[in-house]
Amino acid sequence: MNHVEIKNLNLGFMTEEGYRPALFDVSLKLKPGQMHAIVGESGCGKTITAMSIIKLLPKNAVIKSGEIIFEKQNILSLSEKEMRKIRGAKIALIPQDPMTSLNPLYTIGDQITEAILCHKNISKQEAVDQAVTFLDLVKIPEAKKKMTLYPHELSGGMKQRVIIATALVLNAGIIIADEPTTALDVTIQAQIMSLLDEIKNKFNTSILVITHDLNLIGQYADEVSVMYAGNIVENAQNREFFRNPLHPYSKALLKALPGSSKDKLYTITGAPPSIFENIKGCRFNPRCEKCINGVCTAQTPSLLEVSPFHYVSCFNY
Repeated sequence: MNHVEIKNLNLGFMTEEGYRPALFDVSLKLKPGQMHAIVGESGCGKTITAMSIIKLLPKNAVIKSGEIIFEKQNILSLSEKEMRKIRGAKIALIPQDPMTSLNPLYTIGDQITEAILCHKNISKQEAVDQAVTFLDLVKIPEAKKKMTLYPHELSGGMKQRVIIATALVLNAGIIIADEPTTALDVTIQAQIMSLLDEIKNKFNTSILVITHDLNLIGQYADEVSVMYAGNIVENAQNREFFRNPLHPYSKALLKALPGSSKDKLYTITGAPPSIFENIKGCRFNPRCEKCINGVCTAQTPSLLEVSPFHYVSCFNY
């Protein structure tokens, strides 16, 4: 079943100064046939949340508590050997830079074929045929010919399509796309997002997109989680989020979009806190225009449902 649920994940890093928390009670659900976007500024915890799902974490990462449920088992309790059977075959990753996943010394065809043979008990010729079929599916022209090319002979967009094809040919029911369009120009960005949308609908795939591009997810995501300094501060269906953002940080992000105001470009004052800053209360309070002194600066708000399927972590609600 293409379903993942993160429950109250608390994660941090061991540093020279001791343990420093980075994620605070993070909870979210990935549903079959839906694209779920996590948005927020750089360093807010988006990528580390996604990497927790496939247990690809830095060596100094420490999971204090929480669960990540997949196929009725807690991923966090699985061994590395058990995780290797899940990564790629069941949960696939599309990284920011596809060159980190493609070996420059081997052809595209060799790499996809090897991935298939590692997870499927089929002949090499069947693996080659499947590779060509799925390269064609992700709209790579002359797929059979492209099998003989090396990664450096492909454009950035084509490399991303190869990564997506590899995920599909292994029947991954869940795809984690970490800033999948960052290194691409605007036209190719739309093509990659449109391709992911097609895949979601055709294969009932769950897709988790990590991004800071609100314009892009506004067109394609089904659900949006806003993250700030290790906390999910708002979660809503896409249309509801853009129609009626509730958290002051969500409102500020949308207000800061180019073209959202006739006046000069809006900016959020201050900067996100580092994991070395110990902020009491709501972690957004030093930058918040709606901060209630004595409340927001003393207590941490919970993520509560304030209207159907719309959750917000803010004392103003």
